[in-house]
Amino acid sequence: MVSVRAWINRLRRRLAHLILYRAAFGERSGGRWLAHTRISPSTCIEHEENLQLGDHVYIGVFNLIEASAGVTIGEGVQITHHVSIVTHSSHRAQRLLGRRYIDWEGPRPGWLAAPVRVGDYSFIGPHSVLEAGSRLGRGTIVRAGAVVRGEHPDFAVLDGRPAQVVGDSRQADTEWLLRHPEVRAHYEAWAAERQRIGT
Repeated sequence: MVSVRAWINRLRRRLAHLILYRAAFGERSGGRWLAHTRISPSTCIEHEENLQLGDHVYIGVFNLIEASAGVTIGEGVQITHHVSIVTHSSHRAQRLLGRRYIDWEGPRPGWLAAPVRVGDYSFIGPHSVLEAGSRLGRGTIVRAGAVVRGEHPDFAVLDGRPAQVVGDSRQADTEWLLRHPEVRAHYEAWAAERQRIGT
């Protein structure tokens, strides 16, 4: 009986893994088919109609993308796991309005909303937060656990709470390009271009 139960448990875990956590290639965004984009089914996307994706995007497991004010994720962006991207902040309005928060007519006092934009070929590390109004340039690296707000330039390395620029991602890229000159043309194909989404 124990071996049958163990076998059923193993089968149940594998099935859940395949159904719940396996990201498959191919998504639609803005009426376009993105053949190389993958989003894990365990990622929660609120207001998906306001989410614009580039192709070659990877969004891993257990992320929250709240796109009520608009989220643009550029080509080749990687969002690891347990990342929150939010486009509004309601905590002030909730406290100011108390029980009237739900049925308040008109703009809520203290409500903050602004779109979020992530530039091409950026990397968003685990357990990080991108707050309303954040704009990341292309090639940005957000280190694990960072809390990002405001605008940041291309190729910034961001760390801290709130996140600050602590480096330039091109420094490490240069070392890798010296070791692998065969990839330079691929790198320069996106790195030398202006940011395509939203310019």
